[in-house]
Amino acid sequence: MLELTILGFLHEEPLHGYELKERIAALSGHVRPVSDGALYPAINRLTAANLLEQHTEPGAGAAPRRVLSLTPAGRARLRARLRDPKPVEITDSTRFNTFLAFLRHLKDPAAQAAVLQRRLDFLQQPASFFYTDGKPVRAEEADDIFRRGMLTVARATGTAEKAWLTTAIAELT
Repeated sequence: MLELTILGFLHEEPLHGYELKERIAALSGHVRPVSDGALYPAINRLTAANLLEQHTEPGAGAAPRRVLSLTPAGRARLRARLRDPKPVEITDSTRFNTFLAFLRHLKDPAAQAAVLQRRLDFLQQPASFFYTDGKPVRAEEADDIFRRGMLTVARATGTAEKAWLTTAIAELT
């Protein structure tokens, strides 16, 4: 996900590392913070792969800052990633939301709709956080108020997401 996020934000505009880290943190929140120990090696790998360029600009304070921008190969890599998300990027809500943040950079509406359809297909499958005898437990069947709450909120969220996906797919096709 870090590669996708870096490529996605740099598709929008050149940024220096600190700005990029702040945007990633704002998108992923406290659930999946990015450390310098993960971000800067990823930037170095993407630069070595000719997906990013770096140049130096004078800093606001004393030190110059490295500004990162996307190369044409980086733009192509981003489009390829957006066209063909990994299964976990479809099934994991947090990863899907990160993916969704950049899906607009895939300019083909049919390809965008295909990604959304994959998510909708996944959400149509019966699922639960809890199972009894191999069957998903529904909110009304939960044995305590807390599990009932989790399942009720998940159902409402899933219903809203499915409605939005259906509308968006129809708009794109």
